[in-house]
Amino acid sequence: MKASDKILAEVVTEVAGQDVLKLVKALKNKKNVSEFKLADAIDQEINITRNMLYRLYDHNLVSFVRKKDKKKGWYIYYWTFIPKRIKELVASLKHTKIERLKERLGREKSTSFYICANKCIRLDFDQATEFEYKCPECGEILQQEDNSKKIAELQKEVLKLEKELKAKK
Repeated sequence: MKASDKILAEVVTEVAGQDVLKLVKALKNKKNVSEFKLADAIDQEINITRNMLYRLYDHNLVSFVRKKDKKKGWYIYYWTFIPKRIKELVASLKHTKIERLKERLGREKSTSFYICANKCIRLDFDQATEFEYKCPECGEILQQEDNSKKIAELQKEVLKLEKELKAKK
């Protein structure tokens, strides 16, 4: 598997689900493929195939042309995969991850967390107070957690993703 195929697989899995990979492989490097032919190619019912196509369409990874069947009077959709969109989507997903990590980093820095000795649960200060510093699962006394390692890991991950974004530009 080439690096670009690996990135494609990761992005498609993240935005549309693992089950859609088979469909993308059937659609890749082809233009205006009938949804019925795609359903046959991946051995799925047409409704399931359409659902997969719509998940890809939600992220602009496919486009379609609609044509009317002259015999039956139904509309048939012909789909095309848009590989150019993958690069944009990778950057967008990284931006989203960075935002989430920064939000979590802010929570980790600004809140005291308490954990059970048996690792049942992790509570913030307000929750720990509510439960009178006792684990709601096993009844053990909660201890204040040293989350400095988590903070360092989150900061490291944010820096790594930001470097990757800068390298791609």
